[in-house]
Amino acid sequence: MIDFHCHLDLLNTPEIVVEKLRASRTYVLSVTTTPRAFPKTAKLAKDADRIRTALGLHPQLVGERWREISLFETLLPETRYIGEIGLDGGKDFSDSFDKQKEVFQSILQMCSKHSEHIFSIHSRHAASPVLDHLERYLGRGIPVLHWFTGSEKELDRAIELGCWFSVGEPMLKSKKGIKNIQKIPKGRILTETDAPFTGSEIISSLNQAEILLSNVWGETKVSTSKQLRKNFVKLLDSSSLD
Repeated sequence: MIDFHCHLDLLNTPEIVVEKLRASRTYVLSVTTTPRAFPKTAKLAKDADRIRTALGLHPQLVGERWREISLFETLLPETRYIGEIGLDGGKDFSDSFDKQKEVFQSILQMCSKHSEHIFSIHSRHAASPVLDHLERYLGRGIPVLHWFTGSEKELDRAIELGCWFSVGEPMLKSKKGIKNIQKIPKGRILTETDAPFTGSEIISSLNQAEILLSNVWGETKVSTSKQLRKNFVKLLDSSSLD
């Protein structure tokens, strides 16, 4: 199974969860919310060959942590996975929205010197400005839109720009989420949990996501699992990653 967006460092017992994930041979992208969290979070998975740690600066924290952008640049050579980054247009974060755009732009610019980065991107209430930024850096890495909730028009644009999408139980249980997933090319979908924000049982959540996705696709769970694995391999091959 594949969890392409979770917060291992925010779980109550991350070391225990990592051991369970190793035993189940689950592929995991462990995203971080601040650069300062990256070194310690990376150590959690140092002996887990199927877990990768992403360097992030969450848009909801930019207002108070934007100065860590210099640390982000320092740590950037240590990973090709970037996340969680992006923009949040929610009213609770309106005061920091200009700074969010500045930080997001800076991160994309830093990463544009290479083409092999994979991004896990937050776009809540901000799909259009996120896509505006990504459009300036087409071909400079692969954007994976985490829990995408944009409009149908914004979804069409994201697909046209070559974006990938990570989907989990909440998205697969909503009418809008299902409608969006039906439009997304099967070859550009991966599963996620966003744990612990949607619960801490990663393996069972991924299993349920695969069942729900198989229902949306009208396929068996076995064929859905094979498609997701094929997508994952394609994503890594496309970006020249291990």
